[in-house]
Amino acid sequence: MSFIATANPPIAADDAQVSNDPWFPAVDAKRARDVCRIDGTVTVPRLAHAIEAAMDTVNAELRDYQAEQLQAGVARLQDAGDGSQHGRYLRAIYAHIQADLAEAYRDMDTTPSGDGKSERVRERIEARIDEHRRALRWAIADIKGQRRTTVELI
Repeated sequence: MSFIATANPPIAADDAQVSNDPWFPAVDAKRARDVCRIDGTVTVPRLAHAIEAAMDTVNAELRDYQAEQLQAGVARLQDAGDGSQHGRYLRAIYAHIQADLAEAYRDMDTTPSGDGKSERVRERIEARIDEHRRALRWAIADIKGQRRTTVELI
């Protein structure tokens, strides 16, 4: 009997189905897989969970903004601001998904052992997670019209 490992497991035909608050854009799981380069290693339920977690986090951070916009008569996020809010929202969602999955799957690796290689790989994974978290913060700041950097005097 032989073993054949599949580099990129196939993705189920029926991908994750998630629903969002109607004021915010819908998040299509297939598109999220494409944009975030997620292969079949991430199961449908796991992707659904990651998308739901991302929507919960991002939507919660935008609640005050949403309330302001609703008071101003803006029916959907896509109609707010300069017309780029839809893309910014999805950028925040995708960044959250990528950070979440990178954290969840960082223990599943085939890193070489010895000579400090595993430490270097772990540092790269941590840096990538931090980059995704930064992209998330920036996208939310962009939606709110806030500056991306906070500076404190010491």
